[in-house]
Amino acid sequence: MKGRGKHPDRALTAVQIRNLKQPGRYADGNGLYVVVDPSGAKRWLLRVVVRGRRRDIGLGGLSLVSLSEARETAQSYRKLARRGGDPLDEKRKQRRDIPTFAQAAEQVHAEHKPSWRNDKHARQWINTLQQYVLPLMGGIPVDRVETPDILRVLAPIWLTKPETARRVRQRIGTVLDWAKAAGFRTGDNPISGVGKGLPKQTGQDDHHAALPYTDVPEFMQRLRGSDAGEMTRLAFEFLVLTASRTSEVREARWSEFSETERLWTVPAERMKSGRAHRVPLSHRCLEILKRAKALGGGSAFVFPGRSRDKPMSNMVFLMLLRRMNQAITAHGFRSSFRDWAAETTSLPREVAEMALAHAVENKVEAAYRRGDLLEKRRQLMEHWAHFVAGEVEANEAERASKP
Repeated sequence: MKGRGKHPDRALTAVQIRNLKQPGRYADGNGLYVVVDPSGAKRWLLRVVVRGRRRDIGLGGLSLVSLSEARETAQSYRKLARRGGDPLDEKRKQRRDIPTFAQAAEQVHAEHKPSWRNDKHARQWINTLQQYVLPLMGGIPVDRVETPDILRVLAPIWLTKPETARRVRQRIGTVLDWAKAAGFRTGDNPISGVGKGLPKQTGQDDHHAALPYTDVPEFMQRLRGSDAGEMTRLAFEFLVLTASRTSEVREARWSEFSETERLWTVPAERMKSGRAHRVPLSHRCLEILKRAKALGGGSAFVFPGRSRDKPMSNMVFLMLLRRMNQAITAHGFRSSFRDWAAETTSLPREVAEMALAHAVENKVEAAYRRGDLLEKRRQLMEHWAHFVAGEVEANEAERASKP
């Protein structure tokens, strides 16, 4: 929620910016923000009204643009917009070196490589683009890439190599998101519309059909604005935020939660693995629980069904997705979470696997691993909550910068 009262003006200092760790958007004032990505990268964003329309203009990364330089550029763009000009047009005139998609992909790879968990994943990331994408659209200026270009890339492999196609789609989206943040593109990411032109992947397991993780924030906005009951919306959001199985969420009882420890302990008898599973709760999860308790009428279940003494029906989630015209499953959001963790965070693989309560396949490794990496998982789930919700509101800057 946006704060009330006076808008910030020169609210940030260089020290505060260096100390920003939590993913989100932090206000300096007059439409200028520092954006902290889930990967830890920081960049400048200017929000300005141009000819009656709000525009988001990337001003570059903090490693290249200082606080004073960002303020100076932002001021000049605001003045230009007030005179009826378009800062983006001016920016293009001043800088005609719009990179091709291939150049942008190489830049994104170089910037993200230090945060990826190992060299193998870094090589796979760029290799898939070099093999499937660059031969078809590598030479297109990144500001001119549109949905039909992406469709030509994905169509030949969409049915024959569905898993590869899904990863290619996500990585194209990542490159185009970077291009917008860097000021090379405006408008929505064309990756969001490509699904309408692709056939259903009948060869994949429909039971676990999943959204690409890049589409999850948009889905969450639609969920919150849907006509489903509030308890249903809360339960589904809680499922996504905790990356849990549907039965674990539907049958959750208040006795399993510790508000002081911000922890949900799912008992062994309700877990597929047969072992109790501890789930660290993000701040948004705590908000959901507070509201669910107010709506629950004293039920022992966190998300009761029509009868307070019974849990919510599994059909509730299925019907919600149908009404939203989504050919996916609730379970599929676990895959979305897993792909997001692999693509955008530097935490070890086993942290995400434990967040999903997956068993350790290597028996020797399992014998030596006694802990459940709770604190690392707590950090991971908080980052996931910020990603799912989009960027935090700007007036959180001062509070987030304090120890």
